[in-house]
Amino acid sequence: MHVPLIIIGGGLSGLAAGLRFARFLPDVLILEKHSRLGGLNSYYYRNNRLFETGLHAITNFAEPKDKKAPLNRLLRQLKIKRKELDLHEQNRSEIHFLNQESLLFSNDFTLFCNEISEKFPNSFAGFNELLNIIDEYDPFAPRDFISARTIILEKLHDQLLTDMLLCPLMYYGSSIENDMDFGQFVIMFRAIFQEGMFRPGGTIKDLLDLLTNHYQTHGGKLRTKAGVKRIIKDGKKAVAVELEDGEQIQCDFLLSTIGSDETFNLLDTPSPIKDMPRLGFVETIFELSPETKLNKNGNNTIIFFNNGTTFNYAKPTDRVDFNSGVICMPQNFQNLDVRPYKEVRTTHLANYDEWKSLSHDKALYTAAKDETAAASLPVAEKILGNFGKNIVYRDTFTPLTIERFTTKKHGAIYGNPIKIKNGDIGYTNLFLAGTDQGFLGIVGSMLSGVSIVNQHILPRI
Repeated sequence: MHVPLIIIGGGLSGLAAGLRFARFLPDVLILEKHSRLGGLNSYYYRNNRLFETGLHAITNFAEPKDKKAPLNRLLRQLKIKRKELDLHEQNRSEIHFLNQESLLFSNDFTLFCNEISEKFPNSFAGFNELLNIIDEYDPFAPRDFISARTIILEKLHDQLLTDMLLCPLMYYGSSIENDMDFGQFVIMFRAIFQEGMFRPGGTIKDLLDLLTNHYQTHGGKLRTKAGVKRIIKDGKKAVAVELEDGEQIQCDFLLSTIGSDETFNLLDTPSPIKDMPRLGFVETIFELSPETKLNKNGNNTIIFFNNGTTFNYAKPTDRVDFNSGVICMPQNFQNLDVRPYKEVRTTHLANYDEWKSLSHDKALYTAAKDETAAASLPVAEKILGNFGKNIVYRDTFTPLTIERFTTKKHGAIYGNPIKIKNGDIGYTNLFLAGTDQGFLGIVGSMLSGVSIVNQHILPRI
């Protein structure tokens, strides 16, 4: 079998890349290792209902008139109409640090600016200087690592405000401990604070089905349960892939969305990229009875919190660090149809090695997940009020869950801390897209796939 383009990975980046290519040439094949598409943003069924994985909120909201915004550029590239997505903006979100002023933000950036002006007046002039730098900065220009923390602190002269700005951006996209590359900071600042968050009216399955239907309508092919065992190469050219069942498929171009280290493993080639510590997370889903009432924070969409004396975004020494994290209420978006359930989702930093040490014993691993959920509950209740008595279902996933279902090394959802911005990994027809290219979030991940197809593949077909 021969196809012009093979895409390894059926996540959002792979689907977007496949759809973009199929609009010009239908002979493209997406290979997905697992039985469902979506990768980090997928779903599963429990208690006769669908639970989403990964989709707290989508960043990069934009009004239709903003033609240059990432969301609208993506929709144009894929020829998808906004009404097909049924977009719902966040209510508002919060950065909540223990015994400190909270900062509120929404899709109206002036709210965030006013919050900083009111609560950190001595830093507001420096904040405006930082905004000027962000507006003029090209985050995709080739540069060595530049510390975002250093630049922010130099402008704001306030450690607390620096940490409060970094907290949401790190939890939603940083693969580096206690810092971010300034380019990554700019991408995430624009995406979360200046543009804002939203979600489609349906589930992640509806979004995946929409993309799949568009892709297949244009003639694109996809295969699930089709894990790639190795990439067959001739010098610096990829000529085929061998599947786990032994089948070989030849190709003219190959696009990998599974990560840089993971791709080099398929090439049976040592990665030239420096190996750095990777960050893992645990998340617990608390499904609540519909009548549950949360306190004054209960209408917020997302709360980024820190209860420690300092904000420490690093691999914990224990299995989980409960001092900081994310609390998400996925039902709290504007004009979202009333759902027959409510959810509170908590996310914390996790230690992959500690979880891996339990993988040999299912009972120990299950007990550790139960302990994690039990410890996370009072952390959330301290902010939202008591809701434990209203829990009707609970589930927890760990870095091992991510590793199992996405093959991400160490279950690190943000991948390798060192990004390959142009997608070029040294082969003439093999390119990288997705998290390890450096685009972040759902819109960013999809734009990553589109951009690599536009830049490296379509001009040569």
